[in-house]
Amino acid sequence: MSRSRSPRLVPLLLALAAPAAWSAPSVLLFPTLGRPDSVTLQGRVLSETPHGSTALSRNLRRLATTNVEGARVELSFQGMSAQVTSGHDGNFQVTLAAPSDKPFPAGSHEVLARVSEATAQSRVEIIPDAAPFLVVSDFDDTLAISEVTQPGKLVSNALLRDADTQPVVTGMAGFYGCLGPEAAPAPAFALVSGSPVQFAPRVSAFLSRHGFPPGFGLYLRDMGPGTLSHYKQPLIRALLQRFPHPVVLVGDSGEKDPEVYAQIRDEFPGRVRAIYIRDAGHSENAARFQGMMLFKDPGLAAGHAASQGVARSACVSERFPTPTPPQAPAQARDVP
Repeated sequence: MSRSRSPRLVPLLLALAAPAAWSAPSVLLFPTLGRPDSVTLQGRVLSETPHGSTALSRNLRRLATTNVEGARVELSFQGMSAQVTSGHDGNFQVTLAAPSDKPFPAGSHEVLARVSEATAQSRVEIIPDAAPFLVVSDFDDTLAISEVTQPGKLVSNALLRDADTQPVVTGMAGFYGCLGPEAAPAPAFALVSGSPVQFAPRVSAFLSRHGFPPGFGLYLRDMGPGTLSHYKQPLIRALLQRFPHPVVLVGDSGEKDPEVYAQIRDEFPGRVRAIYIRDAGHSENAARFQGMMLFKDPGLAAGHAASQGVARSACVSERFPTPTPPQAPAQARDVP
């Protein structure tokens, strides 16, 4: 792009991101995981409902819409209600404890939030103690092709695409759908990602569109100067402290997932059942993947998971019926 055109782009982007005068406030209510004894509900109050005729205008407005401080939020879940006030960043959070004689039933349940005339619905997945494990997953370049290692393409994927047009990593929905031991309850899924919290509806729609298992809890990044790094560890620690189950960690090699997951494995000895890393580049140094399964083909990861008892063999055979040809060690390896 020539320099003469660059000044024109800034007003255009600002115009696309500018709130419309007629827009009403909106509420983001994040899908979450809970236990039979309690659940923590979280969300954000925005000054308008992000809208637009193109993916670019919608994504810019998602990121540019201002937060509302001091809004009164009413929440309803399983016959219980609570009121909370949004903070300076528009965020709100409240924990509901189930009656001692009536725990929350396992499974997926609706939660409702209301701010004045604006309402939002989301899902809470109550995880039973009998769940075999918790899958903690990355999103960008693990499930969705975001090309994080190439800044230009990353910006294009983030701003010019949406849930309908962002490419999926072929085979990952099948891999996730097969996770879980034979004849046992399904595992729980938590998505811990650097995608901004404003993209929660887009991420949820992407997962549904591409057939990933239902019930993902979303734990996304609250964008700010202090969240450029080390934002995943606190979220994953909180999940492991909240849920006593073993965990399976899935990410990619493009950024710091191997290092983050190795740190979590060291901090919670005996809790990490397996680590799967999709090869998205920067995988030359084998030391990054000690004790992890590095793969390019999700079918190989699924087959390995079945051999380790964390995926159902019949499901893997059904979803990945074509034998995977031999590949070079750098493409799929279980690093000791």
